[in-house]
Order: sequence, then C-alpha cells, then structure tokens
Amino acid sequence: MTVPYTAGDLVVYPTHGVGRILGIETQEIAGQRLNVIVVSFEKDRMTLRVPLRKAEGSGLRRLSSQHEMGAALATLRGRSRAKRTMWSRRAQEYQAKIASGDPVSIAEVVRDLYRNTGQPEQSYSERQIYQAALDRLVREFAAVERIDELTATQRVEQLLTA
Repeated sequence: MTVPYTAGDLVVYPTHGVGRILGIETQEIAGQRLNVIVVSFEKDRMTLRVPLRKAEGSGLRRLSSQHEMGAALATLRGRSRAKRTMWSRRAQEYQAKIASGDPVSIAEVVRDLYRNTGQPEQSYSERQIYQAALDRLVREFAAVERIDELTATQRVEQLLTA
C-alpha cells in the first residue's frame, strides 16, 4: 500500500482543520496490526491517529491549492445567501458546511454570517459558528499562502468589507 503522505506534510482533517503529519506508525489495536497516520493539531494541542486504510474516506486531504483557495476567497466577495428559514435549521446547515472541510463551503458560512458595522447584532450561536468558520478558513489560507494567521485574518476581513 502506497502512503500518500510524508512526515511534515500539512493536511486538512474535516472536523479539526489544518494539521501536520508527524509520521506513519504501526499500532496494535484489539489484536489487529494497523498502520495509522499520526496528525498533530498544534493549535488545539491534539494528536489524531487515522487508520491508513480509512484516511481517504475520513476526508483527510492535502492543503488546498492556491487556485482552490482563490475560489474560496472569491466566494467571500459574493452576496450573502442567508435564508429566511429558522435559525436552528440554518445553524445545522452551517455546521455541516464547516465539518465538510471544503474551503468554499466554509467561506460561504463566513460570508453569510459576517456582520458589517451598522448591521443588527448577532446572537451568541451565530458568533460562535462565524468564528469557527473564520478560524478554519484563515488557518488553511495562512498555510497555503505561508503567512501568519493574523495577516490571513486581515486579508479575509478586507475581502468581506470590499
């Protein structure tokens, strides 16, 4: 079985965002020998072990290309598509988009929940979801562009206000 990742590679895991491959280990779990990809999420102080056979099915992927990230950032410039459905239903949709790990879907959440000055206040849950989406998008953008997260956040916010 070929291993698509090497130690040091930056990857995206849908539910946790950007992590770094520490290596591939063989572990014995319930009497079975299993090759696992060890991924470190430094920001969350977490290490994840993904079985090699299930890596693709779990959504583990390489960082977006600059082209893919460009498409996500272009989404930020679009018009908000916030629907008039109940907040609980929209919140579920937004959470699902963030969990998908797809940068364009995450950018849609950021765009739809972004508030300019002079707009009504957001509820606590709206702010939480917005912040989760923004953090996820900014981390991958920063990794793709090889810039720090503060600069990436500023660039994303500039696109939102443009």
